[in-house]
Amino acid sequence: MYNHNTFIPMRPFLSYNTPAAASRRHTSPRRQAPDTLEFSQATVEMLPALLPLLRRAPWRTCDFTAGGLLLWADYFHYTFCIRENTLFVMGTDEADPSRMAFLMPVGDMAPERAIAMVRDYCRRRGMEARFTAVPEEALEAFKALSPRSITELPDWADYLYDAQALASLSGKKLNKKRNHVNRFTADNPGFTFSPVTAANIDAVRDFYNALELAPGKAEMAAYERCQVTRVLADPSAWPFTGAVLSVEGRGPVAFTFGEVKGDTLHVHIEKMDHEVAGAGETVNKLFAAMMTERHPELRFINRQDDAGDPGLRRAKESYHPLELLRKFDVVL
Repeated sequence: MYNHNTFIPMRPFLSYNTPAAASRRHTSPRRQAPDTLEFSQATVEMLPALLPLLRRAPWRTCDFTAGGLLLWADYFHYTFCIRENTLFVMGTDEADPSRMAFLMPVGDMAPERAIAMVRDYCRRRGMEARFTAVPEEALEAFKALSPRSITELPDWADYLYDAQALASLSGKKLNKKRNHVNRFTADNPGFTFSPVTAANIDAVRDFYNALELAPGKAEMAAYERCQVTRVLADPSAWPFTGAVLSVEGRGPVAFTFGEVKGDTLHVHIEKMDHEVAGAGETVNKLFAAMMTERHPELRFINRQDDAGDPGLRRAKESYHPLELLRKFDVVL
């Protein structure tokens, strides 16, 4: 799917399922029962098993989508376990990559029991029972367990927008965005906007390869570039819809990929040539319009977090989100 040689080296992953560890767990009669959770690497090949469970997560945060989990699996060292038709995900804490943490389990198992299984898993290994990116609505499940701490993660809150507002850019608040789109259409009367297909994917790849790295945290930007290249190598492997904005005589000037989950479109990738006035606003608007037409059930668009980047925060705030989807670290 993508050139594995382009991956940047990441921190070594500490395994808690080594043979030596397993031997230590069976040294006394009380520890002869096998572990209830065994974690494996999260890969795109596992999507058929992961996707139905991810789609059952009732929250609109991006962490419980295929893109949110698998595009960032190597960065956050995500591993997964499916037990009793319930998905458990272990990785690193979003706020502190030196600490191991779990996502909220999703599936058939009652949340309180699933959390207790994670706590038992951690107790057996002398690990801190820490959950990261916990949606605000999921905090209720922890109350009976008397958590030691609950800490908000403001840099990782997702920006949630009204889908119809982004599709139309109507109203006074979005007047500047609408003007940028009008500028683009006036400057480029022969522009086209179309789904990403086998016929245009090579042009999209060439366009992206010519773009400079996005500003921001260097390690995260380099990692993101690898992952976008990975998607462009084989878009059909992902449950995404892509679209490309092109200018006559120039080719692509912007493209985007998103994933529909319930009533929410999650925009995982959006890239544009910043030298083309209005290209970003135009691909944003036209993609929202295309997806709401294809999926009448869409009510919201999640454009994900700003990772604490001030410029990205200003850009996301300029579209006037309905709300920020707050996330928390919880330690038991």
